[in-house]
Amino acid sequence: MNKHHYYLLDAFTDRAFSGNPLAVFPQSDELDSNKMQAIANELNLSETVFVGEAIAPACYPIRIFTPTMELPFAGHPVVGTAHLLAELDMAKRDRPLTLEAGVGALVVNYNNNLARFTAAAPVNIQASTLNQSAAQELLGLNDGEVISEPVLASCGLPYHLIELDSQEALCRARPSPKAWSEWVSPSGYEQIYLYVIDKAAVQEHSIHSRMFSTEGGVREDPATGSAAAALAGYLVEAMSRLGLYRWKIHQGIEMRRPSLIFAEAERNDKASLIRIAGQAVIVGSGTLHLGLKNP
Repeated sequence: MNKHHYYLLDAFTDRAFSGNPLAVFPQSDELDSNKMQAIANELNLSETVFVGEAIAPACYPIRIFTPTMELPFAGHPVVGTAHLLAELDMAKRDRPLTLEAGVGALVVNYNNNLARFTAAAPVNIQASTLNQSAAQELLGLNDGEVISEPVLASCGLPYHLIELDSQEALCRARPSPKAWSEWVSPSGYEQIYLYVIDKAAVQEHSIHSRMFSTEGGVREDPATGSAAAALAGYLVEAMSRLGLYRWKIHQGIEMRRPSLIFAEAERNDKASLIRIAGQAVIVGSGTLHLGLKNP
């Protein structure tokens, strides 16, 4: 009987039972892809992370699985895994940690209670299959509540970014499966990210957001770091001047799992660097017993 220990964490929060939950297996070299996928399906969390043996000092390969597929990149697994490795003394908070994911190397730096990673890929922005009218139909909103043309943006995982005019509209948004199949599915990218910018702030903007995807039906995610990275990259590309821009992104409120994501993008004359930060807490641990008859 093979025993594999794992930890449960809530990421992008400083308290249990909020933020986005995930499981992390800190020693998973004996597991193949089929077993990893079966375990992720068994635990049925939005993501499960498998950490491999260190390939260099403070450098670990990671693989990220949803219940149905492997992902090249996801934000809350990176933040949660970084916090866990520090707690297990597999990483030091006074020096960088590198997590090698499918999208490439994600360099993490610790700052007090935050783990901040730099996106491995620059933002890629394309036209969305949605327009303003279609987005309003998709979300069940009124004319004028989608205030700009949606775009498709990615730092490793693509999202249709949809800007709304108010938190009230954000709260009311309810994706229609019929409209989803007509407007979102043809793109091949099954994630939408709704956001409202508090334009009253000047130096550090506040954003409220929601993320929906399809996996066994339309589902909502309480904290989505990869979407926050795509949004930060998109927003900084629209800025008229070079410099460092920061946002506090509030997500999960409608799900009663409030989360806080710190996003920043630094635009210079060559490229934009995108960083995502957050806290995480360990809420439990367990052991899976895998016998010879397991996948």
